[in-house]
Amino acid sequence: MNGFYSLARASRYALLHARIPRSLLAIAPGPIDREGFALVDVLIDAGRIGAIASAGAGFVGAEFPTLALGGAIVLPLFVDAHTHLDKGHIWPRAANPDGTFGGALETVLADRSAHWSAGDVAARMEFGLRCAYAHGTRAIRTHIDSIGPQIAISWPVFAEARERWRGRIDLQGSPLFLIEHAFDEAHMHAIEAMVDAHGSRLLGAVTIMIPRLREALDILFRLAARKGFDLDFHVDETADPAAISLGVIAQAALDHRFAGRILVGHCCSLSRQDEEHVKRTIDLVARAGLSVVSLPMCNLYLQDRRGAGTPRWRGVTALHELKAAGVNAMIASDNTRDPFYAYGDLDMMEVWREGARILHLDHPAEPWAPALFTAPARALGLDAGALEVGKPADMILTRARSFTELFARPQSDRTVLRAGAPLNAALPDYAGLDRLEGLRP
Repeated sequence: MNGFYSLARASRYALLHARIPRSLLAIAPGPIDREGFALVDVLIDAGRIGAIASAGAGFVGAEFPTLALGGAIVLPLFVDAHTHLDKGHIWPRAANPDGTFGGALETVLADRSAHWSAGDVAARMEFGLRCAYAHGTRAIRTHIDSIGPQIAISWPVFAEARERWRGRIDLQGSPLFLIEHAFDEAHMHAIEAMVDAHGSRLLGAVTIMIPRLREALDILFRLAARKGFDLDFHVDETADPAAISLGVIAQAALDHRFAGRILVGHCCSLSRQDEEHVKRTIDLVARAGLSVVSLPMCNLYLQDRRGAGTPRWRGVTALHELKAAGVNAMIASDNTRDPFYAYGDLDMMEVWREGARILHLDHPAEPWAPALFTAPARALGLDAGALEVGKPADMILTRARSFTELFARPQSDRTVLRAGAPLNAALPDYAGLDRLEGLRP
């Protein structure tokens, strides 16, 4: 935006005639347009939001500098509730042979065994965080493969990254392992010790329909309750309608009267089940207070692969029905350039654009804006996602003036503000990963 970089050197300035989604403002002082945007002026004062006033009523003629946005959309910084920073960017040496879920599992297992040293994981994790930061993300939860010797390799790397990025990205880590490992006492002791050592306060697993699923879940619920941990599960990431672990998790939460937060991701099979079962499951999820994150890009990529055939469904969960039932519903990035998803850049603007298409998060679009901001912040226990007087002036300025303009282009010309100052952080070059074994194209 012409003149903005010089303007932002001032400790006090105002953005005039901005459009902000009503649902992302603590208080909407001005008129709401037909798409659900509040038309406002925003005062930036010493790096914080000093005031938000109705457009044209607040700061015209003021003694401090102003910038007319012409009705451009202004957003908070993104909250990305489900990623895999430890897997990111291994595609050049670990391409999925057929694009299937099974192909992804086998390929990641082989690459992890061969290459995931502390240095390898740290370099790729740093690369991903630099991407997310440049795109305008302020908080990330990453799942960390936590099996065998990898537990002691990846968790210290994560802890160091969390400290290094403190004040720029709020980084949370959740252990990831198959639910049947809950029966392995040595494994669970190792998980508890590592999470304790690095202050994660999270416990998670991949749930599949094993015969003793509820017993395994009970072990995790009891441990989480004893330690004061929140829970985060990968759930029913399959087209098989017989995969019903989502309902089992919700019932376990109710039976345990679990007081912590529970986030469940994927839940793909819910869209493949009959309507009566879907209604019963969603009722359980709502009563149990679970939050649900859909990963539209990764699930579209993996689900319903038919070899040379055409996919027949979009791979995503029943997110509209969940939200209508009062469930805290959101979308997130998931994998980036690894066997589970060949593309992606931890750009939540891309996730929003593609999510709008894949999940029909439009007509109207504004009620879904919280799915990338306040909804994931609530699931992660963060005070974030809304623009509010007194909070840091951390926001994203776009040139788009409507949702169709916002979603039509990648918004690569967005301006990210941190404490009121434009962020000068370029996206890292892929060549920076070439030094890692097997990652040079």
